[in-house]
Amino acid sequence: MEFLKVSRKKTIISEILYVLLNILMAIAILVVVLTVQTPLPAFLLVLLSKWRVFAVRPQHWIANIISNVIDTIVSLSYVILLYVANGSLGIQIFLTLLYIGWLLILKPRSSQKAASIQAGVGQFVGITALMHVSYDWWATPVVVLMWIIGYSTARHILVSYREPNFKLISLIWALIVAELGWLFYHWNFAYSFDISGNILLSQAAIVVGLLGFMAEKYYESFHKFGKAKRNEVLLPTILVISMIVVSLTIFGRIEGL
Repeated sequence: MEFLKVSRKKTIISEILYVLLNILMAIAILVVVLTVQTPLPAFLLVLLSKWRVFAVRPQHWIANIISNVIDTIVSLSYVILLYVANGSLGIQIFLTLLYIGWLLILKPRSSQKAASIQAGVGQFVGITALMHVSYDWWATPVVVLMWIIGYSTARHILVSYREPNFKLISLIWALIVAELGWLFYHWNFAYSFDISGNILLSQAAIVVGLLGFMAEKYYESFHKFGKAKRNEVLLPTILVISMIVVSLTIFGRIEGL
């Protein structure tokens, strides 16, 4: 009984330390961004926070790196968006609170629904951050990074479904996202809102996110019933197509990134 009490106390202390360390890391990144003009120290801080990936035998490093790609994408995107929002402290604090929510609420969950949300968040913020910084890059690195984001997103969802062909399906989605990345590299537009400061809502992130949502609904139907049941996929399909048409034509004030 005494042993159980000690174990419970250690668990509570570990949980408190976990919460505090994650909050302190998010705040530390914000402080670095506010005091240093280059994002490299903040990127380094993010990478150092992934030390647990390598706290195992070397043969497990690659698997750990792959399984942590979505979290890494979100963390690096957080840094980029903080720098984009320079001069708008309120927006930066809001981004920090969202990142803390990611670290403490969404990231630790492991259900299929949570995995889908995690992948969607990673894809959306990753593409948004990429489109903010890649407007004067060559097309090749943009396409490669879009491929990585697409592959990681699909893999994260499919592994949660225990899909035996997750590699092939992930490669197909990565190819689609990479092709869209090439298209939006030449058509890089975003929506500007007064409350968002310098952060623009990337058209590429919206379109890829909507298509990803629709693809996930089709896969979910195939996974459950062995086919795409009309009543399962019709409404998401209509919704996604309608939103894409609206986003590409009449919605919002459009600016080039």
